[in-house]
Amino acid sequence: MDKIISFGEALVDMLSTRINNQHSDGPEAFIKFPGGAPANVAAAVGKLGGRSYFAGKVGKDMFGDFMRESLQDANVNTDYLLSTSEANTALAFVSLDHTGERSFEFYRNPSADLFFQTAEFKSDWFSEPGIFHFCSNTLTHETIETTTNEGIDKAKKAGFMISFDINLRLNLWPNNRDPLEPIWQCIKKSDIIKLSAEELDFFCSNHDENDIINKMLFTGVSLIIITDGGEKLRFYTQNRQGEISPPKVTMVDSTAAGDAFIGGLLFSLAKLNISSAGIFETLKIPELIEETLRFACRCGAHAVTKKGAFTSLPTHSDLII
Repeated sequence: MDKIISFGEALVDMLSTRINNQHSDGPEAFIKFPGGAPANVAAAVGKLGGRSYFAGKVGKDMFGDFMRESLQDANVNTDYLLSTSEANTALAFVSLDHTGERSFEFYRNPSADLFFQTAEFKSDWFSEPGIFHFCSNTLTHETIETTTNEGIDKAKKAGFMISFDINLRLNLWPNNRDPLEPIWQCIKKSDIIKLSAEELDFFCSNHDENDIINKMLFTGVSLIIITDGGEKLRFYTQNRQGEISPPKVTMVDSTAAGDAFIGGLLFSLAKLNISSAGIFETLKIPELIEETLRFACRCGAHAVTKKGAFTSLPTHSDLII
């Protein structure tokens, strides 16, 4: 099985015990959970039994120690997880409404994940085939954008498949910085793009949806996946498109749904040992891509039935019907 390197932020989700901002008898409390989209994906792959590595940086603090231990407990190799005294580990305070949908308040400017340097990507990380996964939260500032692109370029040169979950969090972007330009630059380097229906709307603005999808495919992207909560998932390749209906479940917490989905997808592709050059041919097999996406949907559906991020991610035994 190919290795999967997830790069980006590892942060602590402080999940509110108060639902829908309703007051209870006591003060509002927050429970810490390991989180951060790329870290969630790494944990999702690890819990499924994949060769999962997480690359990023945490602070030399209690939260950084908590993240390292949590990743290791999820069967993630943390050799690529660095520590720094320059900043603390990022925190995200998460509140849920009555349907399980979340809102975030980030404590990140600056935080340790933004201090990962280009020179800290080591060549031997990419000495064998694999998948390199990242999100747009490491494009929010110029320095970490440069670092992210260095990681992508090293991985791509080594023949890695590149996976990009847009995972747009506009409240992390400085007011004077347009997310679209750096995101489009990374789309051009990617083999797999995952975005939500809301994120696609953001991309479209005054443009037709099909024009945006075709523009992504024209850059060389092999697979585009558009998720829409519990509604049908849409996918597009260079030669076909289709829809997949996710399992119907009762949602408790949507925090890790997309990350569980991506983890399941990348785990399935890693088992096939597909390089960047081989994914285009592989996606010509309708049964294979649909089976892979259905498995990923089952992973995402399982995650929404439980609170937290790592704690909601499925193992293989959780998915046995």
